[in-house]
Amino acid sequence: MKQLVIGILAHVDAGKTTLSEALLYTAGAIPALGRVDHRDAYLDTHALERDRGITIFSKQALFQTPELAVTLLDTPGHVDFSAEMERTLQVLDYAILVISATDGVQAHTETLWRLLRRNQIPTFLFVTKMDLPNPGREAILAGLQRQLDEGCADFTRRDGAWAEGVALRDEGLLDRYLETGRLTPRDVSGLVRLGRLFPCYFGAALRLEGVADFLQGLTDYTEAPVYPPDFAARVFKIARDSQGNRLTYAKLTGGTLAVRAPLSYLPQTGGEVLEEKVTQLRLYSGAKYQTAEAVSAGQVCALLGLTQTYPGQGLGAEPPAPPPLLEPVVTYRLVLPPDCPAQVLLPKLRQLEEEDPQLHLVWDEHSQEIHARLMGQVQIEVLQRLIADRFDVAVQVDAGRILYKETIAAPVEGVGHFEPLRHYAEVHLLLEPLPQGSGLVFDSRCSEDLLDRNWQRLILTHLAERTHRGVLTGAPITDLRITLLSGRAHPKHTEGGDFRQATYRAVRQGLMQAESVLLEPWYAFTLTLPAEQLGRAISDLQTMAGTFDPPESDGTWATLTGTAPVAAMKDYPLTVAAYTRGRGKFACSLHGYAPCHNQKQVVAAAGYDPEGDLEHTPDSVFCAHGGGFSVKWDQVPQYMHLESALPKQRGEDPAPVPRVYTRNLDLDEKELEAIFLRTFGPQRRREYQFLGQAAPAAPRRTIAPPKQQYLIVDGYNIIFAWDALKDLARENLDAARQRLMDILSNYQGYKQCRLVLVFDGYKVKGNPGITFDYHHIHVVYTKQDETGDMFIEKLLQEIGRNYTVRVATSDGLIQLSALRAGVLRLSADELWREVEWVGRQIDQVLQTLNQKGRLSRDS
Repeated sequence: MKQLVIGILAHVDAGKTTLSEALLYTAGAIPALGRVDHRDAYLDTHALERDRGITIFSKQALFQTPELAVTLLDTPGHVDFSAEMERTLQVLDYAILVISATDGVQAHTETLWRLLRRNQIPTFLFVTKMDLPNPGREAILAGLQRQLDEGCADFTRRDGAWAEGVALRDEGLLDRYLETGRLTPRDVSGLVRLGRLFPCYFGAALRLEGVADFLQGLTDYTEAPVYPPDFAARVFKIARDSQGNRLTYAKLTGGTLAVRAPLSYLPQTGGEVLEEKVTQLRLYSGAKYQTAEAVSAGQVCALLGLTQTYPGQGLGAEPPAPPPLLEPVVTYRLVLPPDCPAQVLLPKLRQLEEEDPQLHLVWDEHSQEIHARLMGQVQIEVLQRLIADRFDVAVQVDAGRILYKETIAAPVEGVGHFEPLRHYAEVHLLLEPLPQGSGLVFDSRCSEDLLDRNWQRLILTHLAERTHRGVLTGAPITDLRITLLSGRAHPKHTEGGDFRQATYRAVRQGLMQAESVLLEPWYAFTLTLPAEQLGRAISDLQTMAGTFDPPESDGTWATLTGTAPVAAMKDYPLTVAAYTRGRGKFACSLHGYAPCHNQKQVVAAAGYDPEGDLEHTPDSVFCAHGGGFSVKWDQVPQYMHLESALPKQRGEDPAPVPRVYTRNLDLDEKELEAIFLRTFGPQRRREYQFLGQAAPAAPRRTIAPPKQQYLIVDGYNIIFAWDALKDLARENLDAARQRLMDILSNYQGYKQCRLVLVFDGYKVKGNPGITFDYHHIHVVYTKQDETGDMFIEKLLQEIGRNYTVRVATSDGLIQLSALRAGVLRLSADELWREVEWVGRQIDQVLQTLNQKGRLSRDS
């Protein structure tokens, strides 16, 4: 029997909970159908959910068919509780996206789709409310293909045209279909699992129409994951039962777990590893649960006995989850009653923060206030109700303020030096802007001959451990790649904390020099209103600095879609309701961060003094005459001990900078000389000359040659990530592969790196694997049962220590764990930008040679 964890997602009021009830009833898990409006839905277990008629907390239910055992995870649909929904995605095998036939794809539906694709979760779609007035099945399907993905296919009519359309999603499958004239369920399930096909079903869940067929589709077109034997689990939720017991909800992703089994894990706050025993295992279905003596891989359970677990945590062999994409963009001040001291309530509120880490409760020592991050008005009201029910405290919430972020406009080098008495560290960092939504990426180009690998890893850890503040308003920085270029340690006096100080100061010193850009959150919105009020809406959006597509109108109703700043749109839904007299419909979801539309006003209102923020100082500490002294950030280049690394990275000649030499006199001259002889040979380096001495000519040093560069490209990931190749692959996959090889051959010829292009061949029965050289690149088709990931991992083990290795995939984020393994992840977008740059360089060379009469473009 297949065992699956399936999540059900939707825009609020689309009919998600109703479909959950219908699935449970059809499978025989519940004896009667509940209804949201009757307040007796099986999965609306909390009083708040029954009162409001919406899902607030994710819950699970268990049901079985003769061939399928399902843990169904119901998630919130309201945008205010998106963080709760996103945490659930970490443990899903498949997802069901519910679409209302009357409303179609909403802004939040598109957000859900992006999250599902980002997490590579195979997805089924169920279009419900087909019994109500709607555009019709064909129009709805065309909208899904246009707004979500061309792979959306109608599975309620499985005829010859359907089979041909499915076969077109894969070239190999199309060849077999043309030969045999038929498709097997396994053919289809493979496309679904790979995210190339998205089965769509139509019905009316409230009337049970189409539900049985949909349940059969889940049985026929899904595949059970294969789990490793070693214990592994992913935590996705923390909650408390009615007795106050702390529950850690987790999915086992490997091995088994028994009651009283000891678990070792590192708390989120760091420190020492905890070892605790699981005192109870609960399998929940709705509000009820059964205890189990042991659970196996693929099951979701609630663990008792663990005190410091957190959502996103990996247990055993499971790595931690990536950071969430959705986050609150407004922070609110909690106003407490006079008889309730904040210091007393704050530890209690930490329980709520454990359950919803996105609250980000902050204690402001200066104002003696508690601040929380919330998504919107509905979450505010729910939080007030939870605090009143649990702690018997009536809390008020203020109007809130926008959470800004900062980035920079151009690359800059930041230098940090920390050298009080008997301490030493210097760090040089390159700060480069990245595309919007990239977050922070950490990298290293520092030679191990200059700085030991352990120190480099420590610097990368210090970069990741802190929220670095910008210099405009003190907001967190984002969309930056921070690269370690060079650094220096002292053989006797450097301690780990020295590099922490130098790293923090280097980041801040770079930001002080850069052209900073303030970012603000923007909403993606859909506004539907009477056509005669379209002019008012357009005027409002222009006033709010919003952007929008040309309006769509049928003469009676008009629809506007676009983006606008959250700061300007916070109260606009109420305004729409007022001037349309309740007929207008406004839906929005977080679009992301973009440049602030009124940066000067926001910066002036913040009144932030970056040099006065002593916790994030840009200044450095140097040593002279046996004592440390502070050097202002703009004077640090005159004192630093290492030459600027940025010009060398860009092939420029560094401008001469007057140098100020310092020394630490706690070392006597003989000891210092011995250190230098051991490290650098008989000549002392200029940076360590004593004051008043003339610097001798620097000796010529033999520098170890850089490691050979290796680039490993995951072929199919790149093909389906680059739009031009993706379109070509739909027509002819062989042509797309050939085109990719040609592109990478040109790239390799210019970059002179060793390039390995890997294609998955593991599904081809009897495939022995093929390797060949194509214009100086090495092409590999993996053998049967060996995926591209497996081949790449094996290759990295062979060459990772002797070469500088980058792996290009369609994943746009670089994980710190990959850096620690000595491997750099290169996204498909980043590789494309490098390929374009190489193409421009080649064109420039050809044009130059052509102008000199030595070559023409046609030769």
